[in-house]
Amino acid sequence: MLGQVVSHYRILRKLGAGGMGEVYEAEDLKLGRRLAVKFLSQDLWRNSSAVERFQREARSASSLNHPNICTVFDIDETDGQHFIAMELLEGETLEHRLASGPVPMDQLFELALQIARALQAAHEKGIVHRDIKPSNIFVTRHDQAKVLDFGLGEVDDRAFDCGRCRTRCNCHPGYSDESRNGSWNCGLHVARAGPR
Repeated sequence: MLGQVVSHYRILRKLGAGGMGEVYEAEDLKLGRRLAVKFLSQDLWRNSSAVERFQREARSASSLNHPNICTVFDIDETDGQHFIAMELLEGETLEHRLASGPVPMDQLFELALQIARALQAAHEKGIVHRDIKPSNIFVTRHDQAKVLDFGLGEVDDRAFDCGRCRTRCNCHPGYSDESRNGSWNCGLHVARAGPR
């Protein structure tokens, strides 16, 4: 894979891998910039539900423009390879940050605020993430939180203008616990990550 050109992206180095695929640093040969390219695992190419989840991740994230959500630039398929081109981030996941020890409370609350703002922006568009966890939060070298992986996200048409909180939200009783869990999980992880 390294050195190959896929569409107009030259693959430079591997950044990581997960259940759905692998992520590489790449060069956009048209715009001359570095970005990340996430490829769907080859063994999932014929799995229609996996392909749909992969495409849903790109559609959901690309519809959101927020400093605390990883920006998606492109989604494409070349010679059977499904991929997403996205913002290149430098830093580590919140999961790795927490594994190194307790996070100072002031940093923790600042990250929590940023994550909550990202979830609010998604909810205002009627998008529920449904998989908020430390491995899906990236913390840049400048301590900026970035929400990743909208692959389980869904557009919920029940989002509506709420008179109580004056925004499009998911606070009404018609929402399942699963739909509400983004903000709840955010607070739960903050509580667990604080100083002991």
